[in-house]
Amino acid sequence: MKLLVATNNAHKIDELRPLFPSHELLMPSDAGIVGFDPVETGESFFENAHIKAEALFRLTGRPTLGDDSGLCVDALGGRPGIGSARYGSNGGEILSAEWKNAMLLSELEGVDARGCAFVCCLVLQYGLHKFICVQETLEGEITRAPRGIGGFGYDPVVYLPSLAKTVAELTQEEKNRISHRGKAAQKMAAILGALKLEG
Repeated sequence: MKLLVATNNAHKIDELRPLFPSHELLMPSDAGIVGFDPVETGESFFENAHIKAEALFRLTGRPTLGDDSGLCVDALGGRPGIGSARYGSNGGEILSAEWKNAMLLSELEGVDARGCAFVCCLVLQYGLHKFICVQETLEGEITRAPRGIGGFGYDPVVYLPSLAKTVAELTQEEKNRISHRGKAAQKMAAILGALKLEG
């Protein structure tokens, strides 16, 4: 089935594709929609994922997957949270991942309690008033310095004690199996299989 994904982030699509092997994942531009950028006014990962999924569904009438994800740091009261992509921008230009990671490490300088969790919420919109939500996490700790060259975003500064690696040091297969997005996608793929939607 062709499944639209309400994102212009190619990294997210690349991570999701192998997790939905029975489906062809398409970006808004693949459906001829240019400049898709709904305003994320929600106060939770679910609300923002739903806003995106519903907006693209209304434009296309086709089953749409919305994703909202981010990093929640315990010592920062859950920040950057839903503001992870815009962290440090102060309403201006979006910072590079390197700058965001440097800022995060600076905020946590001298802090010993460094627990954190990546959160991913997936919303499948398959009717005007029909949707399904799955939310998953990957718990870890913020490192003292970036490590690893894989992944993207905050991956180099999130350490997984059980594996003695940062997320950026995982292979793509390892990441797909245990990550917040990987776990949410596995559950959503199973739901999609049970729904047997046309598309």
